[in-house]
Amino acid sequence: MSDHHARVLWQRDAAEPFVDQRYSRRHSWHFDGGAVVAGSSSPSVVCLPFSDPSAVDPEEALVASVSSCHLLWFLSLAAEAGWCVDDYDDEAVGHMGHDERGRAAITRIVLRPRVRFGGDHRPDHAELERLHHAAHEACFIANSLRSEIVCEPQP
Repeated sequence: MSDHHARVLWQRDAAEPFVDQRYSRRHSWHFDGGAVVAGSSSPSVVCLPFSDPSAVDPEEALVASVSSCHLLWFLSLAAEAGWCVDDYDDEAVGHMGHDERGRAAITRIVLRPRVRFGGDHRPDHAELERLHHAAHEACFIANSLRSEIVCEPQP
């Protein structure tokens, strides 16, 4: 169908010995459209100063990817159904735990989208739930993960 590329770059500071595990985990993500994002390990995984809390960690990126995919499908489905979305705000959370093999994993992602509609014609609660369910079913990222992904729309 299609390929999606990201280039991830890291370089050791010559002053860091590396083999003692005392090196910076800061790196950069480069995307084909030209966007560059600062990446790092999570400070909850690798202590400061070897992690950069101002950068995006892989766990946050995974949660954002699921949320973004859901958003894009939701907007498309809402437009198709004739609902006018004015804004969409999701405070998504990924929960780290252990999988069935005892390995650390993002075991649950909770989406909490708050959607504001414009116009006189607005979906009722049942239609809103149907739209979120359909968006979840269509999301490429959610379909790619073993983790439980939960959507909890917010008022």
